[in-house]
Amino acid sequence: MQYMILIHSEPFDAPAPGDPGFEELMAPWMEYKNKLVEGGHFVAAEQLQGTETATTIRRANDAGDTIVDGPFAETKEHLGGFYIVEAKDLDEALTLAAAVPIPAGSLEVRPVVPA
Repeated sequence: MQYMILIHSEPFDAPAPGDPGFEELMAPWMEYKNKLVEGGHFVAAEQLQGTETATTIRRANDAGDTIVDGPFAETKEHLGGFYIVEAKDLDEALTLAAAVPIPAGSLEVRPVVPA
């Protein structure tokens, strides 16, 4: 079964590729991805751009759509990226999620509806 791991954390200024500190920042993330791949769990993963790039469509029944800049809700944490993993059950998915190398934040694990 596939599970999505949603990574919520406080925004921070990360160094760009080639900048000092970039390789050090990315090392645990690459190690984590390699472990997922080697274990046959990796399906997909992406980092998202910051919430300042978000556009939200708000829909209210018959009132039509409203398009606004920014995320739907103001929060300290934001959705920074995700993994989709293959796991035998929720317990295994939670074990995989617990290994995500974020220093602080939250990880939401949800089953993917099969196509």
